[in-house]
Amino acid sequence: MNKTVNINLAGIFFHIDEDAYAKLQHYIDAIKRSLANTQGQDEIIADIEARIAELFAEKIKDERQVIGNKEVDEIITIMGQPEDYMVDEEIFEDQPHYSHSQTSGKQLFRDTEHSYIGGVSSGLGYYLGIEALWVRLLWFILTIASSGAFILIYIALWIFVPEAKTTADKLSMRGEAVNITNIEKKIREGFEDVAGKMKNVNYEKFGKQAKSGATSAATGIGAVILFFLNIFVKLIGVLLLLIAGTTLIGLFIGLFTVGIFGLFDAPWTDYIEMAAIGSPLWLISLLTFFAVGIPFFFLFILGLKILVNKLKSLGTPAKLVLLGLWLLSVIGLAVIGIQQATQRAFDGEVIITEVLPVIAQDTLYLAMQSDPRYSSNIYKSDVKIKYDENDRKIMYSTNVRLVVKSTRDSIGRIEIVKSAEGSDSKDARTRAENINYSTKFANNKLYLDAFLTSDLKNKYRDQDVRVILYLPIGSTIYPDKNIEDFHHSSDFYGNILNYGQEGNYLKINENSTSCENCPIDQMNSDSEDSWDNEDEFDGTIDFEGGDSTDHVKIRINGKGININKDGTNKIRIDKDGIDIQNN
Repeated sequence: MNKTVNINLAGIFFHIDEDAYAKLQHYIDAIKRSLANTQGQDEIIADIEARIAELFAEKIKDERQVIGNKEVDEIITIMGQPEDYMVDEEIFEDQPHYSHSQTSGKQLFRDTEHSYIGGVSSGLGYYLGIEALWVRLLWFILTIASSGAFILIYIALWIFVPEAKTTADKLSMRGEAVNITNIEKKIREGFEDVAGKMKNVNYEKFGKQAKSGATSAATGIGAVILFFLNIFVKLIGVLLLLIAGTTLIGLFIGLFTVGIFGLFDAPWTDYIEMAAIGSPLWLISLLTFFAVGIPFFFLFILGLKILVNKLKSLGTPAKLVLLGLWLLSVIGLAVIGIQQATQRAFDGEVIITEVLPVIAQDTLYLAMQSDPRYSSNIYKSDVKIKYDENDRKIMYSTNVRLVVKSTRDSIGRIEIVKSAEGSDSKDARTRAENINYSTKFANNKLYLDAFLTSDLKNKYRDQDVRVILYLPIGSTIYPDKNIEDFHHSSDFYGNILNYGQEGNYLKINENSTSCENCPIDQMNSDSEDSWDNEDEFDGTIDFEGGDSTDHVKIRINGKGININKDGTNKIRIDKDGIDIQNN
């Protein structure tokens, strides 16, 4: 049973075995002797102790764990033996020098020695291997391009990326091995000149192992695999930073420029309000920002942790607060979504019937009309927001459907069916009543609005208008070509006006129309679909004469007339003329 002692190493307390403590004390004393009469000796020793404390902290998994000889031997192996190094000027010569060392590649720190604000740009410059000037220029360009959103990324890096305070941190920031030689060398150079261009691969370690012959082929292959795995993990960290950072910037712009402060009069804000249930836009934006932004914020922190070994922790209180905000935001958006669905659960209709002064002998000219205040063209389009004659915002829609039907009444009529959705039947009917739609009739000319309007406060609830024309049998209609987009989808409602008949005089029959001025070719093509229809007449007529009875079969269809007598004589009458066949 060994005794343990408590030591304070660089401000950190450790429990250490008595034998291990003696070995560690002997090691540090040997370092002090090797650095005797060396400029900056105290600072070198302090940084070496800080590095040893850092390595001990990495190996301890439990606060009650005791450091033994094994851990001390591993630390000495990493830091190197004092007798392996010369502490005079020879160590600064250009000849190669190898030592026991360890480096895990460059680590991201803030370089406050060469900083203007927080040292983020200088630290990124070392990490990426480029001049800090280019990093600062990139920050400036990205901040301008994102309307200041990249300031959030800078602030996050400033908060979570640790500062390079100790010599070991500064060596890690530059990618140098943290051992006695480099620490002593760094301090003697006044922290101004770091030798050579540092790389993520520990060439000194491989050189020492090659020199001593201790490296095996398996060890080398394993080191290469670990190197590429390290690169792969770093790439994942960069990818997470890019995805999360871009998403947070987009949410920031949407929240603070449109959602809350409304710095820009964006056109889509009106459409959001038109479709929403009445919840303030700023509230929806804020809830969306937290519900989407908080998970991506944690992804951003995860990316930083992959790239930065000593990343500062958020702390449990901050994590709990963010988790609570996220849960509240998700619940709030779910409630708004349910309310949005219930607002469209019922359908309501309002039917307006008007007399259309058209009788069986009249010819009706039918066309759609537009309003120059809203649009100069007549075509189907999405719902839009327009301004009326009083400069008030209104909802403009071309969701108008035309249906033509025949009637046995002596005079025609118009039915205007307005429909909308709502939270209940009464609400839906009220929205339908608030639809504005008009027609104009004069001199047997009927003009129908190609659009409908409604006040913006009524919200968009799938408002539409269906115009049904009941025309007396025997009357004639001349549909203008501009109605083709408004009636060709009305077959479900029993529309007798076929697509493609626009621009012709059409006779109103019972449940059908016939073209009065169509060319023969067009009439034939129009009846192409019913060419084989044999339902008009199919029967046998008997003619009695003398002692015999002749059986004549007559078949009339869309193609023409076929006459057969006892299966021997055949007469064919069609558009090509008369064809008589005698067997």
